[in-house]
Amino acid sequence: MVRREVGGVWVTLKETIAASPDEVLECLTTPEGLTRWLAVGASFEPHAGGKLTLAWDREATHMLETTIHEYDIAAGRVSWVWYPAPLEDWTVKLEFIVDRHIEEGARIIVRLGPFSESTESLLAAADAAESWRWYLCNLRSVLESKHDMRAVRPL
Repeated sequence: MVRREVGGVWVTLKETIAASPDEVLECLTTPEGLTRWLAVGASFEPHAGGKLTLAWDREATHMLETTIHEYDIAAGRVSWVWYPAPLEDWTVKLEFIVDRHIEEGARIIVRLGPFSESTESLLAAADAAESWRWYLCNLRSVLESKHDMRAVRPL
């Protein structure tokens, strides 16, 4: 879903995963968890203002270093600064919310924004939405069936 909100345009993606909320949160907040579904290497300092480093290849030649914006495990929330246009310097907030009130599993909500309403920014939002939809599907696949789709579609 794409919506105008105060400050700009936000992309929101939702997925229900047949896994415990704690397991989903672990996949978002630990190096071991992040490498199960997102990157091939990771470091994560579990506090607001901490560093997050993601390695996209085994040689660590393609890496992203960013800052953790919010870290509240009790509330099921973590967010970090994200670069939706890798060759540009501007950033958005990438927010994960894990709803623990689902009978069988967890509901994860991913929000990216705010994006400006410029054509370049909205194209980056569309690209980010497509990429994060795939990553959410991979997270679900890893947790529900123990199948990492990156083996089929490598990074």
